Amino acid sequence: MTKRRKIFILYARFGEGHWQAASALRHSFANQGNTEIRLIDLLAESHPVLNGVSQYVYNKSYHVLPQVYGWVYEATKGMKSNSMFASWLHSFGAETLQRLVEDERPDAIVHTFPILVLPFVTQKTGRKIPMFNVVTDFDLHFRWVHPDVDKYYVATEDIGRQLCELGVDPSRVAATGIPIRPTFMSGTTGALAASYYDLTPSKPIVLVMAAASIPWTETAELSRKLAERCNAQVVIVCGRNRSLRASLSNELLTIKEITVLGYVEHIDELMSISACIITKPGGLTLSEAIFAELPIFLYRPVPGQERNNARYLASKGAAVICQTVEQAGKSVTELLEKPERRIEMRKALKALSKKGASDSIALDIARQLHIMKEVSLAYGSILIEG
Repeated sequence: MTKRRKIFILYARFGEGHWQAASALRHSFANQGNTEIRLIDLLAESHPVLNGVSQYVYNKSYHVLPQVYGWVYEATKGMKSNSMFASWLHSFGAETLQRLVEDERPDAIVHTFPILVLPFVTQKTGRKIPMFNVVTDFDLHFRWVHPDVDKYYVATEDIGRQLCELGVDPSRVAATGIPIRPTFMSGTTGALAASYYDLTPSKPIVLVMAAASIPWTETAELSRKLAERCNAQVVIVCGRNRSLRASLSNELLTIKEITVLGYVEHIDELMSISACIITKPGGLTLSEAIFAELPIFLYRPVPGQERNNARYLASKGAAVICQTVEQAGKSVTELLEKPERRIEMRKALKALSKKGASDSIALDIARQLHIMKEVSLAYGSILIEG
């Protein structure tokens, strides 16, 4: 009987994307069978107080002082894995991970967040565990880079080239795309989705992903302009931010062309019937929009990985960066009034699209582990014969 494989997936709750990518991978590994998956928020498990404080500071710096967040991100972007600061960052959670490794003996560890504690644990235990990094942005920060990583799975060929330029062997890099929710594979028809949300398929739908970093009054103003100027239906998704949803619902209650929603599990349904999306440039949302070939408008991206994500997609013609309500309204109007503009953007999105990223990554990791096992057995046989 084949031994059941065990894999740890390490993530963090700094934003939704790292957890969503981890969940997508868990689903893909489960489909393979004979694999036990454990999702671990390592910082939360090992340092719950520090994790809470870190998330608070992250949210405040990200939303209140974005320039400071951006400066820190850019200042540390090129740090080496053996630098004192990188070693310090990658030491958090070491005791917890060491205990988990010794107790459960996983066959591999996958990261969807760059908290690379495993090399430190390897030094302590002397046991080498295969390590795989799934980079969840369209921008490469050196926190993801470490010589002990067995393979990197990245969003684009451009990031793959960056890694190779840093000395990573091409065989250790795969441009698979970023894992997205398995619901995107369900193929919900536009007619069913429109009926569910009480929308008219024949009238343009603009999907707006509301963000806490943007004042709700600004989101309301933008939505009004879109409904009036573009003669469009506007669907605003507020996620789990109840106060944001309440404020927007009260403000826009009388405008029948505007629908305000909270957290939407099957965002693929809304994307399938929308003409475009206005959002902040998080890696997961961008990957989902790219999969749906949905023209992207990025509203006031904050400094750091999101601004770099935005610049990358804009350089490819797949997204438009908008800094004001007026600019966003004008850009969306142009898209809706000029079919050729939408065709251009969808062509650029299709060029970036990577279908089945989660399944591809899970299958390749399984293949890598099989090869490593075969090599280990062959090497053991040579030693015995010698």
